[in-house]
Amino acid sequence: MSEKSIRERIIETSMRLFEAHGYHRVTVDQIVKESGTSKGGFYHNFKSKDELLYIIHDQFISYVLEKAQEAYEQWETPPERLQAIVKSFVMMIDLYRSQVTIFYQESLFLAPEYFSEIESKRDQYKKMMFTVIQEGIESGDFRPELPVTIVSMAIFGMVNWIYKWYQKTGTYSIEQIADIYADMVLHSILQPDAMKNPRYARFFLQQHDFPGKLW
Repeated sequence: MSEKSIRERIIETSMRLFEAHGYHRVTVDQIVKESGTSKGGFYHNFKSKDELLYIIHDQFISYVLEKAQEAYEQWETPPERLQAIVKSFVMMIDLYRSQVTIFYQESLFLAPEYFSEIESKRDQYKKMMFTVIQEGIESGDFRPELPVTIVSMAIFGMVNWIYKWYQKTGTYSIEQIADIYADMVLHSILQPDAMKNPRYARFFLQQHDFPGKLW
């Protein structure tokens, strides 16, 4: 068994246990037993249970930050950048749902040195969102009467709550949900003239895209 597979088994087992019982009620002994590993294997891969919790948090935060940076570099206009950022943010919920759940349950228990690292990446992500929306206002694409911070925090709130209700077996796939969220965000903040720009037509859903009812 490779070191990588031991590490992955420990992470996967700890996420399941943390999500079910809470961080403080789960011991290293339980994680080792449930993952079929050893204490030596645990401490070879992780300094402590605190570091393990940090790594779980860091996985999804690093992902969304990387995707936001990629979107900024790949696309030329603020609407294109924002659409890509919102979609990657939504997609993250499917990829890292357990990590997100544990984050909201247990983030207050991060050791100070790890909390500061997570907070730094969260601040970078917020700054990226603020920058894209501000640039959209300056380019004339986004409505100037909408405060940058309020728009940004509304997007964060909308997307962060998905982990509470999203199901892989639901009516809509995570890709479709990402398209719906991007459509709602851009319809809300684009200027009327920008809405007519053919370049952005692909952002908006048509009636035939999602036939049937949600419930």
